[in-house]
Amino acid sequence: MSRWRMYNPNPAGRAVGDCSVRAVAAALGISWEDAYSRIAKAGYQMADMPSSNTVWGAVLRQNGFYRHNLPNSCPNCYTLEEFAEDHPHGVYVVGTGNHVATIRDGWIMDAWDSSAEIATFYWRKEN
Repeated sequence: MSRWRMYNPNPAGRAVGDCSVRAVAAALGISWEDAYSRIAKAGYQMADMPSSNTVWGAVLRQNGFYRHNLPNSCPNCYTLEEFAEDHPHGVYVVGTGNHVATIRDGWIMDAWDSSAEIATFYWRKEN
């Protein structure tokens, strides 16, 4: 059974190049527009692109999330599907080599089925 659920808050229904905006929106429970604005502002302040892991990561950090690394070499590779199965509670923003998605209560929230992507790091809101 797939742990993926369609999630695309993009107001135009697009799903190209905005995975960090979708992930931040899902993680923080805010609109796509608000997430875009926060990430763009952080990018401007840091003189870096909004799609940079450092930029959208700063937005998560400002909201109480902490980054954790995962092994990213097989045979120890860990798919988003496996991560979701192992984390049935909580909110996680999980990065791969070139993508990011939010996992909320064991469900991958993304505009496409990214469950086979290999997780390399994740952000989690600590209590």
